[in-house]
Amino acid sequence: MLRPLLAAAVMVCLVGGSAEAARCGGDFNSFIASMAAEAQAAGVSAAVTSAAFSGITPDAAVLAFDRRQRYTFNKSFEQYVSTRVGPGRINGGRALLQRHAALLSRIEQQFGVPRQILVAIWGLESDFGKGDMGKLPVIRTLATLAHDCRRTELFQGELLAALKIVQRGDLPLRDLIGAYAGEIGQTQFLPSSYIKYGVDFDGDGHVDLRHSVADVLASTANLLHSNGFKMGQPYGEGSANFEAMREWNRAVVYRKTIGYFADRLVGQ
Repeated sequence: MLRPLLAAAVMVCLVGGSAEAARCGGDFNSFIASMAAEAQAAGVSAAVTSAAFSGITPDAAVLAFDRRQRYTFNKSFEQYVSTRVGPGRINGGRALLQRHAALLSRIEQQFGVPRQILVAIWGLESDFGKGDMGKLPVIRTLATLAHDCRRTELFQGELLAALKIVQRGDLPLRDLIGAYAGEIGQTQFLPSSYIKYGVDFDGDGHVDLRHSVADVLASTANLLHSNGFKMGQPYGEGSANFEAMREWNRAVVYRKTIGYFADRLVGQ
């Protein structure tokens, strides 16, 4: 769920960040020590911060990717959709609509988001959990971006949120693996969104957005519902639901692709 600006820096305040951010740049180890202290002040145990930050070093590849990712959505809608929505993915999504029909019905009833939208997002973000969910240690990725001074407050907030995911017991450190901006799981939630919108829909006591299809789809629905998505209303460009999907992705071409894919899944 990488937003083209990683959009809402307001997410920082949602994860209990302090009023004064740790100082970016300078000595990396000193920065990490400051972040550990801030995390512990926010309720993360010393055991979690010690394990998370043990031996951590900056990742130059993450910084290089961050500096070029702004050009991701320069394609036209026609160019972009042709690379993301083909017959194989449509057929795969239709099969999953049938396989998870009962689950999707419960999610629709509780959150008011149509199943085809959820399955379209699932397909676009990780090929329904079978594709690339990222291979980078989230804590190292976010520490690297937080230490960099371009958007330090945003990524300090995301780093604190990632530590809280571990503290809550949702994912162990070994499973806190993600993409180049710290996105996690089958629909690529940033850690702050994981904390804010994550739902334990399978009832096992944890929000697991890497392995639990129920948690993945319900959490995705909760994010959209919380931002104004309404069941039974249009979701094409210019609609209120299209605007509600800005919290998912601010790029118009991406939201149009979600709608196009959703329509293909239900034969429209």
